[in-house]
Amino acid sequence: MLSEIGKIVEEEWQKTSKIRECVNLDAWGIMPNHLHGILIIKNEIDMPRGNLIMNVETPRRGISTSKWKPDSLGSILNQFKSICTKRIRNLNCSDFYWQSRFYDHIIRDEKSLHEIREYIHNNPLKWNEDKNNPKYGKSF
Repeated sequence: MLSEIGKIVEEEWQKTSKIRECVNLDAWGIMPNHLHGILIIKNEIDMPRGNLIMNVETPRRGISTSKWKPDSLGSILNQFKSICTKRIRNLNCSDFYWQSRFYDHIIRDEKSLHEIREYIHNNPLKWNEDKNNPKYGKSF
């Protein structure tokens, strides 16, 4: 069951592909204090590879957060976090915050895609054992 904060995160995540033509959502799941999701970013440098589209929009060694390029993973997540934060703060949750960065992984083949989808699907079942399971504070 999602809290009010979790419902906002869910609504805004689902809007992501509707308001951004370059984005398709794949598997995703909201955990009590974080979100897992697979975004497919379509752009002019999409490269066909078998039955998958490989999106190469960031350097292989990380993402620069100093300047967001339009329709990059960083700009999409920055906008998503910003609108969620505004809506959540309107609920008088002034102590809500996101971590400043995000973890990303480029999915390179069907096997990896399948494994990540499975991880997202099964992650809630492991929440009680999760080292990041907070005992105090607000959660999604």
